[in-house]
Amino acid sequence: MFPALDVSTSGLAAQRVRMNAISGNLANISTTHNEQGDPVPYQPRFVVFQTDESVGTNGAAGVRVESVEIDDIEPLYKYEPTHPDAIKEGQWKGYVAYPNVNMMTEYTDAMEAARAYEANLGAIEITKDLANQTLRIIA
Repeated sequence: MFPALDVSTSGLAAQRVRMNAISGNLANISTTHNEQGDPVPYQPRFVVFQTDESVGTNGAAGVRVESVEIDDIEPLYKYEPTHPDAIKEGQWKGYVAYPNVNMMTEYTDAMEAARAYEANLGAIEITKDLANQTLRIIA
């Protein structure tokens, strides 16, 4: 019973990390400069999952976060010459580089992560119910 709980718990933890990356992407959708104040737009993050064979038994495996990657996608450029972060020279002079974050894709990913989280919670509840029923039968 406990390996089943471990598999579901690993899924909960992985989806939490994924949701954190998504919420960071949405929160920084208009961030036009980095932590140092340079006019470098926020780069979206995405989570890479990996099967975790150390969790689970009998063919069932858990999941772990292999990494949180930075998407090096080209920024979106909008012409705003009076913006403080507008590019001062070169081909993109007068343009502001914005993060290339697609809000609809992020919302869809957030809904998917939330449903996966709920599915893992459901599996945990079923596992707990099975353990309780087993104890009642044995006792």
